[in-house]
Amino acid sequence: MIRLTQKSKLVLLLFFFSASVMLSFSESDKNKTYPRGNVIFIHPDGTSITVWNTVRMLYYGPDSEINWDKLPYIGIYRGHLTNSLTATSNGGGTVHAYGVKVSTAAYGSDNGEIPTSRSGVKMSIMKEAIKSGIKCGIINSGNIDEPGTGVFLANDNSRANSESIALSIIKSRADVIMSGGEEWLIPVGVKGKHCKEGKRTDGKNLIKLAKQNGYTIVYTLEELLQIPDDTEKLLGVFAEDHTFNDKTEEDLAKLNLPLYQPWAPTLAEMTEAAIKILSRNNSQFFLVVEEEGTDNFGNKNNAIGMLEALKRSDDALGVALKFESQNSNTMIITCSDSEAGGMEAIGFDEERLKPNEPIQLTDPNGSFYDGINGKESLPFISAPDKSGRRFPFVVSWSTYSDVSGSVVVRAAGLNSEFVKGSVDNTDIYKFIYLTLFGKLLN
Repeated sequence: MIRLTQKSKLVLLLFFFSASVMLSFSESDKNKTYPRGNVIFIHPDGTSITVWNTVRMLYYGPDSEINWDKLPYIGIYRGHLTNSLTATSNGGGTVHAYGVKVSTAAYGSDNGEIPTSRSGVKMSIMKEAIKSGIKCGIINSGNIDEPGTGVFLANDNSRANSESIALSIIKSRADVIMSGGEEWLIPVGVKGKHCKEGKRTDGKNLIKLAKQNGYTIVYTLEELLQIPDDTEKLLGVFAEDHTFNDKTEEDLAKLNLPLYQPWAPTLAEMTEAAIKILSRNNSQFFLVVEEEGTDNFGNKNNAIGMLEALKRSDDALGVALKFESQNSNTMIITCSDSEAGGMEAIGFDEERLKPNEPIQLTDPNGSFYDGINGKESLPFISAPDKSGRRFPFVVSWSTYSDVSGSVVVRAAGLNSEFVKGSVDNTDIYKFIYLTLFGKLLN
């Protein structure tokens, strides 16, 4: 027979009491209802922590703070798919939209089937939000069929099926749709605002269909700034294809083309217009914003193009942060799904910039250095640091493809404290769902 001392009895009593409390807390936490609110998900496709840091150095200086730095919660992103350690844009986007792992070929549909989402329904989180009466919008600086936003509203067997993807998006009932891609909105033989003729072979004119469904149509920044204050549904069509010219620096110079079409609104301008429409009368809303230029310029190894594109993403974050500061029931979350080109920044010290000696413009491993005018051109010069010093640097690329390993997630606002530590790509859905519907999924 074991005799317990008074002290041992007390210890055992405290142990069982603590275990009981922990069990009760676990069960109550599982069934807890969380505050609901708005979500602004900004997706600068193809970017890594290196690109964010380089944007800060180039445009604001190494000691400065960009909007991205103001997002207090941060996690390390894990982005593998069911058949690859590196995500495709369409596969990664589908994971964000459904909260489950899919293959690299998925576009809101995987192996011919719409995935069952993490919430248990066969629809994306945006379609579930629309069904629940939450106002929704998508913005893309690229073509309307770009998957970072497209998979939230369209299900298709192939990313190449631009006709059917565009039709699904226009018929989705989303309140705001802004992108390029006029070519997939009008039929062959019909002249558009930006293109000589459309590419649709089914004869459908989706611009007319959108008008019939109550959308206000705009084609330029000037028209966007003039929309009536009571606009409820908006379709912005800002280019034939992308709103940017995704070519190398050398090709852009030869063709005398700008990085971005001058008549198209920036990502920040589109984001501001969308929030104004979606938040009217304090409506709950869900907005997905993608800067596609970061990915396309990265895959072309165009350094200034990628950096300009990510600065535009940061400007859009600034718009979102301003709204969140006045509307605390809003979550801002941002990440990419992979890295385009594997970009790295390399600084030059005085030893590498000796007077009267040529500047080293190729790495010893054979990789070219990308400067202000492209391959093997003069280095970029950073904005001043806090002491007024400017620093030369170049960009080096590892590939033309997408790579993995240095993607981070950052968040601010409602429920953003859940974004921390190691974050799986499926968790982006979980954080968004938590804020839209007030339920923390397993």
